Amino acid sequence: MYGVSGTGSDVGEEWGARAARSRALAVLRVRGRALGLAVLPAAVAVVLYAGGVTGHFTGSGWDAARWVVTVLAVLVLIAATAVALVVARARPAATPTVELAETAAPDLYRLVRDLADRLDVPAPAAIALTPDCDSWLEDRTHRAHRALRTPGGEGESEGAPVLVIGSPFLWWMRVGELRAVLAPVVAGTGPAAQPDIAAARRFVRGLDAAVAVPGTPGLDPVRRIGAGAVGQVARVLLRACRGHAAEMERGVAVAGSERAQAVDYGVRIVAQEQVGLAYAGWDRLLTRVALPAWRMGRWPAKLDAGVVSALTELSRRDRLADGFSSRLGERPACDLLEEPGAVDEAASLLAARLFHGGPAAPGPDWSPVEWSQYPEEVVDRKWRTDAARLHQVLDGLGLADGTARGAGGERVAEGPTLTRVIAHLATEPTKSADARAEADTDAALDAGAGVDTADAADTTDAAGADTSTDAEDATDLDADLDLDAEDVEDDDEPVNPAAEALAGALSALLAREEAAREARVAASALTAEAAARSAEKDDRHSGGTSAPVVSGPDGPLPLFPLQPPRSGRDLLADHVTAMVCCAAVDTAEATPGLDWLDGPALLVGGERATDLGPRVLALVEEGDPEPLRVWLARTGVRPEKPVRLV
Repeated sequence: MYGVSGTGSDVGEEWGARAARSRALAVLRVRGRALGLAVLPAAVAVVLYAGGVTGHFTGSGWDAARWVVTVLAVLVLIAATAVALVVARARPAATPTVELAETAAPDLYRLVRDLADRLDVPAPAAIALTPDCDSWLEDRTHRAHRALRTPGGEGESEGAPVLVIGSPFLWWMRVGELRAVLAPVVAGTGPAAQPDIAAARRFVRGLDAAVAVPGTPGLDPVRRIGAGAVGQVARVLLRACRGHAAEMERGVAVAGSERAQAVDYGVRIVAQEQVGLAYAGWDRLLTRVALPAWRMGRWPAKLDAGVVSALTELSRRDRLADGFSSRLGERPACDLLEEPGAVDEAASLLAARLFHGGPAAPGPDWSPVEWSQYPEEVVDRKWRTDAARLHQVLDGLGLADGTARGAGGERVAEGPTLTRVIAHLATEPTKSADARAEADTDAALDAGAGVDTADAADTTDAAGADTSTDAEDATDLDADLDLDAEDVEDDDEPVNPAAEALAGALSALLAREEAAREARVAASALTAEAAARSAEKDDRHSGGTSAPVVSGPDGPLPLFPLQPPRSGRDLLADHVTAMVCCAAVDTAEATPGLDWLDGPALLVGGERATDLGPRVLALVEEGDPEPLRVWLARTGVRPEKPVRLV
């Protein structure tokens, strides 16, 4: 059995490294076969010419064959050269990260170097952070990546990969836990230094980059056709070596895991629990807390610090996580950074770019917000913006005078009031099947009471007739119910048509606002790209190099969207909830608040109002305002009072 005994033996003696090397050779064989296929026509042409010189292949037929094969060989060699140049020059994809220079994190670099020495592997070339709960090694030996990379320090190999660390780990994990989690990752630098594995990885990355070349903007039609042909060839080669490349990476991971067993193995078992917990807290923080702020044009500047508060709150609520917060007394891994606040801010801005598509730099419409200002700057502003949008849509639906009629025809208050919203949604709710059945039951009971008041003789005589009549009525009722069921299935009418119309208008308005926002972000991205190119040209002429804080692709669209598009009904429920919260803040003892696990929250008397959602859904989906009115009366909210809008 091939394994690691902790003595730092050669990587080639490990089972995982041997399996990885064999798969790397399989990948290189695919490259060799492609090269052999490219030079095959040229080899045939050489044989034909040699036969002609020696007198074996003479005659007009052989001369024609030589010319045909020669032309074919030249065309194939030109095409192969073009493919090889594109594969070699294409820029492989790189994960957007926050680059860490050694001067910004000397203790972290020292920890990683010490870990590499204990594992007897080369140290990573540099360290970078990503706003995700994961860590890996990334090869950035391509010249385009080397120009953007911040050097890690002296004595580190230029061919070594870059260590990418999830930024939430630095804030939630302790120093010992981080070292234990990074041990298998750093151990992967050993197999990465093996020449065959490195060559196979370069070949696969080049093919992957060549596949994306046809989509490069700015290509003329002729070059786009050529790039498309190269992309097809690269796609065929990539498909041929995909399985071998996956097995190669699996073997590298096995080798790293085997080698890392000699370093902090017991601590790593405990630290893996913190990895899962950090992922859960990070996901809730992004989707529930950060996303509402991003949609408002604000980005929380301390997301990594916020994940500590979120996980502490989770450990307080969940007994399964009980005791995890007691670790906070130990030294956090973020102490390994010289300026944790600046690094956290850069990682938070990158998270907004990746998960929401925000601009690459702060601006008038894209400013940071501190956690202490979140309730006032984000929560209250979000509620009032949604309330203003809701009343704008109501005005567009024919209520421009700011008035409405209630279910009984009464006139409700003018202006942006909650009463106006409730009256519109509860104006003419369609009865459901249960309500119709309940009404039929009440009518039948009333008819039965009338029969009981008749004379006894008449009742006896009418009993037989009523029995037959009831049987006929039952048959007719069953037929009516069947017809009603078919009508419901065929028509699928909404329970509350007013809510459906309002939800559609809200969705259209939000789509227009989102399109305008994306256009602004795209324009700012183009401006920033032009400025970056100009600065790059200036640096090239002056001989200097500039190291950007964040590396990776730019663009107005999110690379990893957090949530799918919301339905119209969900949007309407959110806007009605925002209107209720505005009325509660303006007319009752309520304040906007922040829940670290659930995001914006309404605090009534210092306690979070958790029973508001079902009552709003009853109004939106069924047109029933009574549950919400009961809640408003209990909390002291006055829906007839106008609220303050943005």
